[in-house]
Amino acid sequence: MILVTGGAGFIGANFVLDWLSASDEPVLNLDKLTYAGNPENLAALQGDARHVFVQGDIGDAALLPQLLAQHQPRAVVNFAAESHVDRSIHGPEDFIQTNVVGTTRLLQSVRAYWQGLGDAQRAAFRFLHVSTDEVYGSLGPGDEPNSPYSASKAASDHLVRAWHHTYGLPVLTTNCSNNYGPYHFPEKLIPLMIVNALAGKPLPVYGDGQQIRDWLYVADHCSAIRRVLQAGRVGEVYNVGGWNEKPNLEIVHTVCALLDELRPRADGQSYRSQISFVKDRPGHDRRYAIDARKIEQELGWRPTETFDTGIRKTVQWYLAHPDWVAHVQSGAYRDWVAKQYVG
Repeated sequence: MILVTGGAGFIGANFVLDWLSASDEPVLNLDKLTYAGNPENLAALQGDARHVFVQGDIGDAALLPQLLAQHQPRAVVNFAAESHVDRSIHGPEDFIQTNVVGTTRLLQSVRAYWQGLGDAQRAAFRFLHVSTDEVYGSLGPGDEPNSPYSASKAASDHLVRAWHHTYGLPVLTTNCSNNYGPYHFPEKLIPLMIVNALAGKPLPVYGDGQQIRDWLYVADHCSAIRRVLQAGRVGEVYNVGGWNEKPNLEIVHTVCALLDELRPRADGQSYRSQISFVKDRPGHDRRYAIDARKIEQELGWRPTETFDTGIRKTVQWYLAHPDWVAHVQSGAYRDWVAKQYVG
């Protein structure tokens, strides 16, 4: 069995679904079920004995030791995080609590569990920490995370590294570029554009839209995590990227073109007519790119999706799952979007 934390969120749920489609090894899934943790992401696993779901917090110092002792996982894959830059600007405290304090408590619980294992189990155990390219900051000299979110994730990366070098905990870290795909909460760029376009709402683009990001289809990210867990060198950090650097405005244009093809507007106009440029967010990094050669050369992993194939699959998924979209768009979500994307 493996323990997955944050396994009801976007990437975590995709990973759990991917894992159980490829393996009969059970998953203990621990998720706090904040706004972005959605049990509906895991509906396909209802009644599956291989999936054990527990609602709980990685910062719960009483719950973690109990779960570890009861289920005896051979590995922990940590997705649990507050993970949206804009939300971190409005409410940084939650990000510090989960990404820094929560990670520390998780590491403490896992270390105590690991130290109590037999020699063979201890040698085989792994703690895989899933992180982001945002810890590196905007491209330029030096590594400088520039938002409360990226700073909190950088802190969690350093904590994981410290628990390895100080206590010997066998850790692995992955830093990924921007993910996209099914079950993506519609506050993020691609699902927000799809959902707003279909609702006839403005498509808010920050600043001039020329901020560049690398894009990674979530299923490719899941396969990379599996590969690192299987064969990664203990203590190492692996960058996971899609080799798809694109300006945000180009992403929006691509989404509009696919919707024009797959779900044309009744009035015959392009969805591009809904694009609305809004005030840029504070500290908005201009460009991220990620060098994924290490994971390719050492572990033989490469993404299988191009951006064109991945974005088409993504748009098709949202068109095919209107009920999922409707359910995640709560009143709280709508209020937050209205506040965030003012002109």
